[in-house]
Amino acid sequence: MPGVKKQIDVTRLKADLAAASVELLSAHCAADRVRLQYSPRDIVEFGERRTLQRAIVSVQALHQFFSQIEAQINRQEDANL
Repeated sequence: MPGVKKQIDVTRLKADLAAASVELLSAHCAADRVRLQYSPRDIVEFGERRTLQRAIVSVQALHQFFSQIEAQINRQEDANL
């Protein structure tokens, strides 16, 4: 319904965001370890294609999600100017 705001549990939202932030940092560190130790060519040649494809799909979904969040932040900041 347009114009009707959904009531959310803000405390739960903040806890979920904090937990997700820790998990994303862990994933970032794991990716950096691989990135610093192996070349993209070696990863493609010797890595399991299915594993790589799942990782790529996950990262693309995260990128899309956080791009939407970033766009919303930018719209809010522009509205506050």
